[in-house]
Amino acid sequence: MPRIPRPAKSRQQTKKLPDRSPQPNSAPAASEKLHKVLAGAGVGSRREMEQWIAAGRVSVNGEPATVGTRIVAGDRVMVDGRPVRLHRGEAVRVLLYHKPEGEIVSRDDPEGRPAVFEKLPRLRGAKWIAVGRLDFNTSGLLVFTTSGELANRLMHPRHHIEREYAVRLLGELSEEQMQALRTGVQLEDGPAHLDSVVDAGGQGSNHWYNVVLSEGRNREVRRLFEALHLMVSRLMRVRFGPIDLPSHLKRGQMRELDEAEIARLYAALEFQPQAAVAAPPARRQARAAAPQSRRPRRVR
Repeated sequence: MPRIPRPAKSRQQTKKLPDRSPQPNSAPAASEKLHKVLAGAGVGSRREMEQWIAAGRVSVNGEPATVGTRIVAGDRVMVDGRPVRLHRGEAVRVLLYHKPEGEIVSRDDPEGRPAVFEKLPRLRGAKWIAVGRLDFNTSGLLVFTTSGELANRLMHPRHHIEREYAVRLLGELSEEQMQALRTGVQLEDGPAHLDSVVDAGGQGSNHWYNVVLSEGRNREVRRLFEALHLMVSRLMRVRFGPIDLPSHLKRGQMRELDEAEIARLYAALEFQPQAAVAAPPARRQARAAAPQSRRPRRVR
């Protein structure tokens, strides 16, 4: 199972805008797509950044940005009127969290329900990005990172990253139903299927199955079983791609990954990081692994 560290602080950009006038015998400045740079800086995922740009929330050098805008070193980027520090050498952080039922994976909930982001360590100059979501009544592994690039690598459908769940049913699957789940079931938003279904044992209302799928549609696992008139009484994510939920990580606990774990994660994903990796302080790791109280204190 992989694990990662925290990033080093970077200095805020205070340089004047570069002279863009053509210079004789000078090489053109290397440019990058704005939404990609913002994602790499931990502002959000690539998809979110494209949406923000299209909504007019992002400007470059005082001018509204458009989808497809490219920037070079020294450009002044602002989101919602606030400057963004585009750290190019900052380390990536990854956090594993064992989400209990009764928490929402959102920063803004009109109902005021407990949110997972309230418990995460505070960051400066970056923010935690949730790699996929779990609904209010689902528990298990949540992965957070400060890298939009890494989040995109884990979540984008083209990479077919597996998600594994432990499912408790009120009832048992027949062989025909298991085969239907593997081959495909028609849902309201199109056909869906499970990559694998394994009977994990149990009796009566405590029968468990391990299922694997490579999609991340809303409530997909629950809806697949509901389509077969079977009710899921408990759902728990136990793996996201190469990352397993650690057996010692209790509900409500979190743990930050270290250098060796992050290196293994990158290797498993065939992902080339653009940032250096620095191990989190031992004190932070010890605190993150400590049991949480009913109203857990914020991990600092």
